[in-house]
Amino acid sequence: MMMTEAPTVSENKSVRQGDAGATFVLESKGEWYHAGFHLTTAIVGPTILTLPYVFRGLGWGLGFFCLTVMGVVTFYSYYLMSLVLEHCEKEGRRHIRFRELAADVLGSGGMFYFVIFIQTAINTGISIGAILLAGECLHIMYSSVSPNGPLHLSEFIAMVTVIMMVLSQLPSFHSLRHLNLASLLLSLAYTFIVVGACINAGLSKKPPPRDYSLEASKISIVTTAFTSISIIAAIFGNGILPEIQATLAPPVTGKMFKGLMMCYSVIFVTFYSAAISGYWVFGNNASSNILKSLMPDEGPALAPKWLLGLGVIFVLLQLFAIGLVYSQVAYEIMETKYADVNQGMFSKRNLIPRIILRSLYMIFCGFFAAMLPFFGDINGVVGAIGFIPLDFILPMLLYNMTYKPSKSSFTYWINITIIVVFTGVGLLGSFSSVRKLVHDASKFNLFSNHVVD
Repeated sequence: MMMTEAPTVSENKSVRQGDAGATFVLESKGEWYHAGFHLTTAIVGPTILTLPYVFRGLGWGLGFFCLTVMGVVTFYSYYLMSLVLEHCEKEGRRHIRFRELAADVLGSGGMFYFVIFIQTAINTGISIGAILLAGECLHIMYSSVSPNGPLHLSEFIAMVTVIMMVLSQLPSFHSLRHLNLASLLLSLAYTFIVVGACINAGLSKKPPPRDYSLEASKISIVTTAFTSISIIAAIFGNGILPEIQATLAPPVTGKMFKGLMMCYSVIFVTFYSAAISGYWVFGNNASSNILKSLMPDEGPALAPKWLLGLGVIFVLLQLFAIGLVYSQVAYEIMETKYADVNQGMFSKRNLIPRIILRSLYMIFCGFFAAMLPFFGDINGVVGAIGFIPLDFILPMLLYNMTYKPSKSSFTYWINITIIVVFTGVGLLGSFSSVRKLVHDASKFNLFSNHVVD
């Protein structure tokens, strides 16, 4: 495959000097721990409350195996990508966008647009999902206080959208560092609340009935297993590592590895504790959000309501940070196209378009969140089609193309094996996720007052 000609250092600086997206949104001022905050917010979110449901489709043994393999592979994958980015920087080609990195290393203009398409699908999907789940959190709290109140889910989604419109005006990715530190602490807080509530329920005098058996038919077992694997891939995925690394002040050598170590320390604590405690208590009755299992529609809550309510509040607050993190690629594209880098970040010329465009983007996400309250099934498809190529396949390919390890080396064959295995997993996961989407289609209602489980 023909490689594109690498720009010189002076050419690279010239491009960056006229690049409003790089200057305003992806400004490079951060330290390694800031990258750790961003990574943790991008990966460790309320989706971890889905892990007991994932184990329900895999069982104890396969559940532990898949969770561990996905963790090891994604850490390895993100580390390899950081090395490729560092290598390009040393050669005078500092890439701050995933699409530019893929196009440069793979030498394909089509790869540039492929990555834009996949990133846009993932990031917009997560922004929509964050608004939807935040609206659902508000709806849950409202319903517990006023069960027959007049407000509906769509109205709470509108409230969340307004808040997100205000928060979206934080100008750069780096400006989110304090929010993302709070997000890291919130993820630990609601995980500990959920784990404590599950242990309390499991050790109570009347614990929930437990059944760890899998589906009845072999076809259902296989498709459910691959759907669960796709969900784990989506939970571990982020698809924006180059943009996160771009926030680091150069030189970036070694900084991302420290950030990854911080992130995966939090992952180890939260993922395993949530998965084990939730599945131990509820077995194959675990809901896709374990908080719903702890607060059933019928019967008393399985833990103090004030404690579970606090967990819901922590989840709600973190969703704002997650929505902002995954909006940064869209904002960077907007600033690149419509901002004037020769005028100040807060000049009237740049501030007005920023307010309008970012607000419109959030209104778009909020509208689809209200219209499609079954977005979880769609996100399963997006996860299989999007996260697996960006986080499990492309990094290995980029490393092999950049460093050209010997075809007889262990690294080369590990990378090829991961590419082949996860290509198959992605295809089967896409099929399983689409099958579930079709199966659940009868439950879907536009602008419904309930989120489809």
